[in-house]
Amino acid sequence: MTTLRTLALAAILMSVGYLLGQANVGANFVNAQQVGENVPEETVEKIRAANRNLNEAMEALKSAGLYESVTEGPNAFLILSGGGSARQDLESGRGVDPETFAGLYAGRAIPEIQDLIGKDEQNRLTYNDEVIRIYSKSRLQRVLANRTKLTEVNF
Repeated sequence: MTTLRTLALAAILMSVGYLLGQANVGANFVNAQQVGENVPEETVEKIRAANRNLNEAMEALKSAGLYESVTEGPNAFLILSGGGSARQDLESGRGVDPETFAGLYAGRAIPEIQDLIGKDEQNRLTYNDEVIRIYSKSRLQRVLANRTKLTEVNF
């Protein structure tokens, strides 16, 4: 039960961060060197615990053949959604999850994928010369609905 609560906390923290990022809150006040400097130690410990649990969930999904990432580090979006194959998504050309999309744009692709990443004439990121897209709205809705089911916590 503690693991489920920790994963739920991680999902909540990610959601809040996403919403704040979308609202551009604090964009003028925070630079890369300041990120995390003012986070209370108690919160840092919770983040670290959530990360440990996220890594354990990732390993369990990998063992079950339900998870494959193409970027460095754990993909919280796929893990909290019950798994997925970012490689298959990328190779299909039908779109990747938001965290994979961000990781690829940030240059965090694993080495064997990085060699196949490029840019087109409009400076959009490509994989094998095809523009990398994010999941369709309907797929995002399905995946997020599944994540909600998996991460619901009844207090």
